Amino acid sequence: MNVGDRVRLMSGREEGIITRILDNNIVEVAIDNDFTIPVSRREIVLIAPEEAKAFRGQEQETARPAARKEPAAPVLAEKGIYLAMVHQSEELLAATVINNTDYDVLFTCGEERSNQYRGLQNDKLAPKAARVVSHYHLKDFEKWPTMIVQFLQHRNGSPSLFEPVTKKVQFRANSFYKSKKTAPVVNKEAYLFQLDTKPVAVDTDKIKEQLAEKPTAQENNKIQAPEHEVDLHIDKLVEDHSGMSNSAMLKLQLDRFQDALERTMAANMHEIIFIHGSGNGILRKEIQKILSRTPGIRFFEDAKKEKFGYGATLVRLR
Repeated sequence: MNVGDRVRLMSGREEGIITRILDNNIVEVAIDNDFTIPVSRREIVLIAPEEAKAFRGQEQETARPAARKEPAAPVLAEKGIYLAMVHQSEELLAATVINNTDYDVLFTCGEERSNQYRGLQNDKLAPKAARVVSHYHLKDFEKWPTMIVQFLQHRNGSPSLFEPVTKKVQFRANSFYKSKKTAPVVNKEAYLFQLDTKPVAVDTDKIKEQLAEKPTAQENNKIQAPEHEVDLHIDKLVEDHSGMSNSAMLKLQLDRFQDALERTMAANMHEIIFIHGSGNGILRKEIQKILSRTPGIRFFEDAKKEKFGYGATLVRLR
């Protein structure tokens, strides 16, 4: 039994559609496409397509002649990959991934709620194929999650290598109901969202060039050692600090101190002097607090008082 199969409850005459596989023994069934219930696999039987077709035929024979309907919208001729919300009834919709291309499509599909991701399905879709990945009720539209589909196109013997694609579909009422069209492949009316644009081919020659240039790029990105004396006075760090608050100035000074300290250690320098001034002593205390809990520091002390007074700290590294 799979998602989308129509089943009948053995304990009664109720019928419904499997909307979710909960575990190996339990499935979720939408009864009359209205409400869902968990049911044991042993308590349901699969309705064969032939049975459903025969039942519909009997209904048509006894029903009154239907009023003439307007022709449906034309099937989309454009090739592409789609997420279609296909009506199972007026209330229940099947989220369906459609591959209307000439390529195989490897895909994963999941839903995101409150920044938490949950995987739903993964599969390989042949050209002109579709796969139901989940079911949603229109009455819960405001609670629908964001659908996330990742896919990669491929074809044996193809001369092109395509980039993988990640697409998020967020459902908004003002655009959702305007997207109603006839979906390709399944040939049913649906709310249709195209996931792909023109496939982007990967330039393999360019990738080879980038890989060949990588060592050179690493050489150019070597850590630059700081000066032996780093002046943290605010007027040395920014031209105009008249509009900065005291906390903003302190943050900038500490960021510059941290950057210089990290580059000192990366460059294997033995010592460095941070000039912070005497002032109210806040910057000095914060610097020494950081130094006291930083591994690799041999010791720190006030730098030469005859040169800096009490306005600088000498740091010796291991």
